[in-house]
Amino acid sequence: MTDRPAPFPESAPAADHPRHGEPTIEDVAAAAGVSIRTVSRVLNKSPKVNAQTRERIEAAIAALQFRPSLRARALAMGRSFLIGLIHNDRNALVLDSIQRGIVSVSSVHGYELIVHSTPREGEAAIADTLAFAGRSRVDGLIVLPPISGVAGLAQALEAAKVPAVAVSAVPLDGFAGVVLSDERGAGAQVARHLLGLGHRRLGLVNGPEDMASARERRAGFLAEIATVPDARVAEAAGDYGFAAGIAAAEALLAAPDAPTAIFAANDIMAAGVLKVAARRGIAVPGQLSVVGFDGSMLAQMVSPALTSVTRPFGAIAAAATGDLIARIEGGSPPPPFHPELMLTPAESSGPVPG
Repeated sequence: MTDRPAPFPESAPAADHPRHGEPTIEDVAAAAGVSIRTVSRVLNKSPKVNAQTRERIEAAIAALQFRPSLRARALAMGRSFLIGLIHNDRNALVLDSIQRGIVSVSSVHGYELIVHSTPREGEAAIADTLAFAGRSRVDGLIVLPPISGVAGLAQALEAAKVPAVAVSAVPLDGFAGVVLSDERGAGAQVARHLLGLGHRRLGLVNGPEDMASARERRAGFLAEIATVPDARVAEAAGDYGFAAGIAAAEALLAAPDAPTAIFAANDIMAAGVLKVAARRGIAVPGQLSVVGFDGSMLAQMVSPALTSVTRPFGAIAAAATGDLIARIEGGSPPPPFHPELMLTPAESSGPVPG
């Protein structure tokens, strides 16, 4: 990956009119007493300008508060300097963290971010993503789950010559790069935490069956629970939504032998479990322990504060962005990034009721 600015054209394109009152490259050249070509060389950090002239031009740039035109830069390079984020995620807190992580890297390299929600259905997802890439002219895409898991999408993007880096809970073929999270291992962490607190009657609120993240979290949790002979799990369906968390908790807590601990596959559903517990007068964690997944801001906003698996969304997004920009610019991609998913104990989990 390079920090070198993209070349600036030695004369600004005629179509690239500055906004009213903004200084132009011609203004900088006039103020410094040099040619536009020389100013362009300084902007491109060319070694062909002597130190005294360079200092004079840099002083003129600072005095005029001149900013090179992104459009002119894009025309010179034959690129848009736009990155697209493809998703189908209703969780605004997660998306916010991801977008901030992308921008923390993209802005340093002069790229802007466009966010696009696409349908989850296979053929529709592929058609919609290709159409978006075509009309927006993005230089590359970051693709979040569950869209990253759509069969055939990676191959379609490769055929269309659109560089794409995916985020996923399982290995994927066809993408230029993949940032992979061990969500199965994180599910096992939750089980070990609750088993270690003495819980043997456990509840599990699953995510959508067609999403790899939900399947991985479930698999890791159940495999670890199975290592303790007297532990058992009651499962309830969910869809990562708040209403699903409420419905699942109502079913689990109404059972004659209700669980003493519930693992909800994301924080939003866990918030639904907390709401039902409060409505039923069930003390958390005195009578019921609750654990979520994501470690989003929501985990600190609810009461009691939620024990949750923290996913470093910003770091994941930043790693995917660095990888993508390196590939767009023809550089060597960075080493694979392995985000650490860590259970963060808080107020909502405690020892099994005595």
